[in-house]
Amino acid sequence: MNAPVQVDIDDVNRPYWEGLNEGQLKYQSCSCGHRWLPARKCCPACLSDQWSWCTAAGTGTIRSWVVYHVAYHPDFKDRVPYNVAIVRLDEGPQLITNINAPNDQLSVGALVRFSPTRGAEQALAAFSLGP
Repeated sequence: MNAPVQVDIDDVNRPYWEGLNEGQLKYQSCSCGHRWLPARKCCPACLSDQWSWCTAAGTGTIRSWVVYHVAYHPDFKDRVPYNVAIVRLDEGPQLITNINAPNDQLSVGALVRFSPTRGAEQALAAFSLGP
């Protein structure tokens, strides 16, 4: 049985995790125009602390992906083979995630939509194929 997902929630990333629990994908946006994930105290482009949280439309594109056929940690042994992908949101931020689709249907450039998965204690960002 998989262990519950445990995340390190702090004042900076709390809106991201709370958003996932509410079925929303949130990212940070700076006054300079840069948008990013994961959460940080300062903009990685200009180092400003003048940023805000925005809710993503939930659509994006697969930029890269890999399928794991070996479990390098015991918690993943019942999940192999599983995919790990980099998705670029239409708003610009990228995140590492899973695609809820057969691995042989994944391709670079494929359109995806936000489809969060629910862990025992915390929702996680995941995507499905399609606009």
